[in-house]
Amino acid sequence: MARHKGRGWHVRLLAAALGVTAVAAATSVWTAQADTAGGRQPQARVSAPGAQGQVAKVAADIAHASDRGARGVNITIDDGPDPVWTPQVLQLLKDNGVKATFCMVGTQAQAHPDLVKEVVAAGHRLCNHTVSHDTTMDTRSEAYQSQQILDAERMITKASGGVRPQYYRAPGGAFTPYSRQLAASRGMRPLGWNVDTKDFERPGVDTMVATVKSEISDGPTILFHDAGGDRSQTLAALREVLPWLKQQGYSFGYPVR
Repeated sequence: MARHKGRGWHVRLLAAALGVTAVAAATSVWTAQADTAGGRQPQARVSAPGAQGQVAKVAADIAHASDRGARGVNITIDDGPDPVWTPQVLQLLKDNGVKATFCMVGTQAQAHPDLVKEVVAAGHRLCNHTVSHDTTMDTRSEAYQSQQILDAERMITKASGGVRPQYYRAPGGAFTPYSRQLAASRGMRPLGWNVDTKDFERPGVDTMVATVKSEISDGPTILFHDAGGDRSQTLAALREVLPWLKQQGYSFGYPVR
């Protein structure tokens, strides 16, 4: 999966999060142990806040399919929550009777817990999008990857009032075997995408709609954003795309776990 997002927003986000991860590093209680083949298989020793006991592990391969089958579509919304755009996205989804998966950045969730709770209350699912949206995750140490994933899980779970993220999406698709295994050991299925609207680049509403129409046959998971800048084009595209998908006989679901 190509790395497609502008860096300005994420550089600022990373800088703001450095203090968070530095403090969290001193309190991390997670370890990894080698499997019989000599690779590293992360194992959680303690469950995250809001959880009861150990978390059921899920598959570590990157999910793309929909739980609604061959004619299912997964709407995924990245980088929020954002106080300006997330409420508008939520209202639009409600108006169309659509459930979505929100891939949240840990610092954003921590800053806007009420919005995280609104997403959960509306029946949408949560996805871990790391603490600071570092698109170079696949070049970083395992310790750094652990901090980004596990600290974000803690932040999102706390902000939601105890509801865990069910998926993990690496920023820019920068997955590693280690990060996938770690997320899966925490019950978060690695989540990819099939249709990249490139709404982060604001290519124009018509272009975004045309991308969905031409690429939805490639797979069911569509990528949009609700933070990181002006998302008015995203909203306008969703207003066209959601009814069109229904007209084509698609139903809206969640990514498989």
